[in-house]
Amino acid sequence: MMIMPITCSAFRRTALILALVAGGMPAFAQESANQSANQLATQIAGNQTAGEVVLIPNRVIYPGETIELAALKQVTLIPGKHKPEAMATRAEELQGKIAKRTLLPGRYIPSAAIREAWLVEQGAAVQVFFVAGGLTITATAVTLQPGSAGDLIKVRNSDSGKILSGTVMADGTIQVSAS
Repeated sequence: MMIMPITCSAFRRTALILALVAGGMPAFAQESANQSANQLATQIAGNQTAGEVVLIPNRVIYPGETIELAALKQVTLIPGKHKPEAMATRAEELQGKIAKRTLLPGRYIPSAAIREAWLVEQGAAVQVFFVAGGLTITATAVTLQPGSAGDLIKVRNSDSGKILSGTVMADGTIQVSAS
């Protein structure tokens, strides 16, 4: 029996098919030299060329976990390869974000798999503001869902028990509008 050598492209094609069947998309890349997190942070800050250098997890990142640069590794894409659309691969897209689902090592990170950190947690007491012209009404409410700045969430007025929808502001307060 004669064993036929597998060509690199046939091997890569087989690996891609297996990875896609398994539900993930591998990042075909060449790892950069072993770099510490500090070197990585310094290089990532301004030295990326579009489509050549990307960040992928170097370990499993679990849902609800904050993504830190130490959990990522910098890789250089093989010439001719481009990152797929809707994938987060730059430090500013990933640093401090929260994983919505499990992120596997060596795989691209879908933009839909990360979110901003919550500014207000569910069940937290918050100040609610209603502003109309020169009139400002303030009340205390309890959040019924978590939210980041700009998110529309539901809150329950502590005094009346009425449920209101409002926008989370950058300072952690909620602004409601007339409905």
